[in-house]
Amino acid sequence: MSALMQQGAGWRESRARELIRGSGARLTVARLRVLVELLGAESALTHVELQKRVEDGAEPIDRVTLYRVLEWLEETGLAHRVAGPDRVFHFSARPAHGSHGHFRCVCCSRIYCIEEAGALARRARALLPAGFSGDGIEVTVSGRCARCASP
Repeated sequence: MSALMQQGAGWRESRARELIRGSGARLTVARLRVLVELLGAESALTHVELQKRVEDGAEPIDRVTLYRVLEWLEETGLAHRVAGPDRVFHFSARPAHGSHGHFRCVCCSRIYCIEEAGALARRARALLPAGFSGDGIEVTVSGRCARCASP
């Protein structure tokens, strides 16, 4: 493993510890391992992808424990989930605050967060009929990610 990768892994673990402790909750090995993987993920991960990453070279985590950790992370705002077209949830450490969108690659099925969806959300709210109030907007753009679109 390169020094840069080790530094990134160390930063993620330090950041995960800080976030969990900052929530006022108990720091557990399972919470730490899951959040570290989510912080390092390029795209949102399914339960299966996450379990494989968390267990890579480490002690297995019970599937129920993984579900409980993911539920806790979502409840505390340290992660969020989005359903893919196959109705499988994908999880990301990037919390969804306000306007938040997603990009789904039609080739590799990865889901990426779009942080700057505010302008699109404002335009969508402007399209509402008179007297209507939009509480939330979910935007998912489908297409090919940079990796799949390149020749």
